[in-house]
Parts: sequence; C-alpha cells; structure tokens
Amino acid sequence: MGDSTLRFVRDGYLFGTRGFRAACADSFRTRLLGRPVLVMRGAEAARFFYEGGRFRREGAMPRSVLTLLQDEGSVQSLEGVVHRRRKEMFLALLTGASGDALAARFGQELRRRAAVAGKRVVLLDFFHDVLTRAVTTWAGLPADVADDLLRTGVLAQMVDAAGTVGPANWAARARRARAERLIAEAVERERAQPTAAPGSPLAVVASYVEAGGHLPPEIAAVELLNLLRPTVAIGRYLTFAALALHRHPGWRDDLAGGDEAGVHWFAQEVRRFYPFFPVVGGRATQRLTWKGEPVQEGDWVLLDLYATTHDPALWDQPNRFLPQRFDGATVDRNALIPQGGGDYAEGHRCPGEPVTVDLLEVGIRMLTRELVYDVPEQDLRISLRTFPTRPKSGFIVTGLRTTGRHAAERAVV
Repeated sequence: MGDSTLRFVRDGYLFGTRGFRAACADSFRTRLLGRPVLVMRGAEAARFFYEGGRFRREGAMPRSVLTLLQDEGSVQSLEGVVHRRRKEMFLALLTGASGDALAARFGQELRRRAAVAGKRVVLLDFFHDVLTRAVTTWAGLPADVADDLLRTGVLAQMVDAAGTVGPANWAARARRARAERLIAEAVERERAQPTAAPGSPLAVVASYVEAGGHLPPEIAAVELLNLLRPTVAIGRYLTFAALALHRHPGWRDDLAGGDEAGVHWFAQEVRRFYPFFPVVGGRATQRLTWKGEPVQEGDWVLLDLYATTHDPALWDQPNRFLPQRFDGATVDRNALIPQGGGDYAEGHRCPGEPVTVDLLEVGIRMLTRELVYDVPEQDLRISLRTFPTRPKSGFIVTGLRTTGRHAAERAVV
C-alpha cells in the first residue's frame, strides 16, 4: 500500500472519486502523510461515520487545519455528554429567533454595503466584508474588537489558509491567535461588567457554565470564533450562488419573478454542487467492521464529503447543476453533507447548517430581485486542486447598485 499524499495534492477534490473508481467500491485503503487510512463515501458511510459515537475527532486532522478551523477545547473536539450539552448552546444561538436575527442583519448589511459599493467589486471579498459586519454586530462584540476583525480580515483568512501549509498558514494562525486574545479579553470584560444584549452570543458564551464554572476565557474565545468564522465562510457559497445565476440565466429570471420554492432548491443545489472542504477525518473509538473491512480502535478514517455529494448512486447527473432535483424530493440527511452528516444535537453535524441555508436564500433573493450589476470578462474557472476553492477571479462585478425594491425575505427578515 503506497503513500498517496502526492496524488491527493494532484487530484484535489477528485482524489477520492478516482480512488473509488479504481477500487470499484465505495471505500479504499491507502496511506496519507505516511499513515494508513480508510477512505469512504456515500450515505451509508456518512451514517456509519457520524452516528453512534464510532469516531472521535481528536488526532484525525492535520494540526495546520485544526488550529485554524477548530482549535483545542472547542465543541468539535469534544465527545459524549459534554459535547451534547455545549452543542445545545450553539443550536440555541443558530436556530429560532437568534438565527433569524442573524439572517435579518445580513440582509440589512448587504443592502447598506451594496448601496455604497465602488465601480468594481470582487464579490467574494464583498460578501466576506458584509458577513463580518453582520455577524460581529449580531454577536454583540465590542466595537473595537469588531472593527479589528473587519480591518484584518482574519475571519476569512482562517478559511482561505486552512488548506495550505507553510508561511501562508503560519501567518493566518498568528492572526487567529491575536483575534482569540482580543475576544478573550472581551469575554473577561463582559463578565466583569455585562454590556452585551441578553441572548447575544457574547452574553451567552461568557455566562455559559460547564463542570461548575465558566469556560476559560481562551476557550470561550474559541467558541465565539466558531460562530463568527463559519458565518463569514458562507461568503464562498454566496459567490458560488452568484456564479450559478450568471451561468444559468433562466434560473435568474425564474427567481426574480418570485419563485420562493425555487430559491430554496437553488440554495441547496449550490451547497451540493460547488466544492467546499473535501473530506473530514475521524479516529475509531472501538473495533468496527465496514462492509467487510476491519477497522481497529484508533484507525484513521476519512469520509469524502465531495465524493458523497457527487455520488451517482445518490444523485442523478451529479455533475450538472440542477436545482429542480430538490422539487418535492426527500433528501437523506446523510447524502447532502457539505456541512457533515448525522444529527445536529447528538453528533458532529454543523449546527449552523440551517442558518447557512437561510443566509444563502437571503442572498439569492437580493441577487435576483434587488441588486443590479454587470459581469465583465474574467477568469471564472474553479480549480479542483485548491482547498477551499473559489472562482479564480473572486467573481468581479461592475456597477453594483440596489434597485430600491426590497425582496420578500420570508419571516427571517
């Protein structure tokens, strides 16, 4: 069993797909970074990986990724009762009225920034800016901290650099460490003299009690970043949505005419079709068997997210952008897994998935009904060798402006 690290770098998002094809199976064994690993895809694989407490996250991803996207002590690194209880805090903040408030804030900021946009706008950067403004306000962060996060762009940089090694990754980790210190200080100030709005993320995380005491300030800062960073990361999906509307003008016309069901189908297809992170890793907590493959306690397993959302056994014509596939369809929660599989409360599925869809829908409504812009010639290719990927140009638009007509944004806004 040779080492496939160089092939992973060369094949990128298609590493698993090509491996499954060569093995004529939904799993194969290889080595990455010198370590043996079992790579899997499919809804059954996602159910096996995410449900039943069979895998832990500790030691399952490179440190260069872990320290930018999760960090030690975060909810993603926990298991069992402690994980479930802290996950409840995230679910309360990201669903219901609190999640609706974040979507509403995003819509307000998007209108405000579009109205004063320059003649030439890179949409990926623009969405990162808007989302940073929206989520830091929603989170109740002090103005000085929010301004620093906006000025440095660190929330977007953490995602951009997660798939890199070397200087770019080190620089992003240093900026993250500084952001953690600033937020930890804000938590301490909030505890000493509460000023954040009741129910805001800063107030909730600062007052959260676990094992008889508050979270250490540095862990509270990590958890606040776990609300801030993923929200800003949705800028990639919003940019992909704009790209999809550009490439499928018939859908733009339909959605501009008020097709609300279509808005939801379109948002879901953006999440399914366009690449984000390629795989997620776990370490087996016990001896297991997967389709006849023995898995020993501690074995490293990778679930291929991209290959699952493009699996021809799950999706008809998976390499075509077809929002109508969601018309009346009941989708297996372990088939559509760009943000993980399993259950929100019991497992490691991202608790921000519902608000991700809400934010995407707000953005799609505004892109089709409220915003006007031109798309000049540019390089819109998407590399499948870069993690996380993006349109090469970032999607440049000119003449961005608002029509002054507010789209109906459901009850979330």
